[in-house]
Order: sequence, then structure tokens, then C-alpha cells
Amino acid sequence: MPEGTRAPYVYLVQMDIPAAHEADFNRIYDTEHVPEILKVPGVRGCARYVLEKTNKEGMARYLALYEMDRADVMESPAWLKASEIGDWAPKIRPHTTNRSHTVMRKVS
Repeated sequence: MPEGTRAPYVYLVQMDIPAAHEADFNRIYDTEHVPEILKVPGVRGCARYVLEKTNKEGMARYLALYEMDRADVMESPAWLKASEIGDWAPKIRPHTTNRSHTVMRKVS
């Protein structure tokens, strides 16, 4: 995204997943969950990360960073509907732990 057009908000979703579910977690997140969320009005993009190192004990291993137009996009009916599509809600979400959800506003 060119400088100056970056989204004014980011939504950070962090979580852990047991090793036994990790392959399905990554496959479903990348092929089902993110593509559905990207259809939600106000979502500009998503990048996923896995923890390499930290100075904070207990930090979740996985991070999804969503670029958004508004701080409340993830509370919209479209987001809530999209987050229930496919195998994410019934097969993956129940196995996630150490979840955190954070919204941050761009300051410069």
C-alpha cells in the first residue's frame, strides 16, 4: 500500500493453537478465514505472523494484523457473519487459547 494510504486502524488478534491442530489452523486461516474477512467493508488487508522471539513471557505465538478504516469494523454484522463461515468457527476456534484482541489507531 503506498505511503499516505495506510489504514488509520489496525486490529491485532493474537492466539496460540496446540501443535496437533497447527496445520489445519494455518490452512483454514489462510484459505477460508482471511479471504472471508477481506470481503468485509472497511477491511483493507491482513498479514499473519508467527512469533520468532520476545521479551514478554506468555505472549501468543500467532498474530493476525488487520488494516481497517474504523475502530469498530470487527463489531459489524458483516465481520461477525464472515467470521462464522467455513471451518474456522466449528473446527479451529474452540482449540485456540491465549487469545487477545487489540485495536490501535495510527498516530503518524
